[in-house]
Amino acid sequence: MVDIRTPRNEKEWEAYYDLRFRVLREPLNQIRGSEKNDGDETGIHFALFENGTILAIARLDITENQMAQVRFVAVDFDLQGKGYGKKIMLATELKSKTLGVKKIILHARDYAVDFYLNLGYELKEPSYKLFDVLQHFLMEKEL
Repeated sequence: MVDIRTPRNEKEWEAYYDLRFRVLREPLNQIRGSEKNDGDETGIHFALFENGTILAIARLDITENQMAQVRFVAVDFDLQGKGYGKKIMLATELKSKTLGVKKIILHARDYAVDFYLNLGYELKEPSYKLFDVLQHFLMEKEL
């Protein structure tokens, strides 16, 4: 059974940040700890659990003017392409709608642009290079 919710205890938070590190930072030769930032205190965290194991994660940051930003989307390597990323993104969109958000933005890694296009996000422009190596692209979706 799939359950999407915020981690509830120390063990779940450790698994959440471990997945974020392994998928989003370790492949870029970053140190453990680089997977966290100040927004973690105020962001809305999503973890997709299946049989008690976290398989996918995302963070939603509510910005201004009825906007939100999705950040740190990650699906365990062996499970990419199986629909877990779509499920976690739909959860962020549903939560955004309940909070009155009208537009979601995100900065997609170059290899993830097609994934977000398939979810109805619009490609706007190149945004930044993470750690001076990985190009990101600004994308947005009206809700």
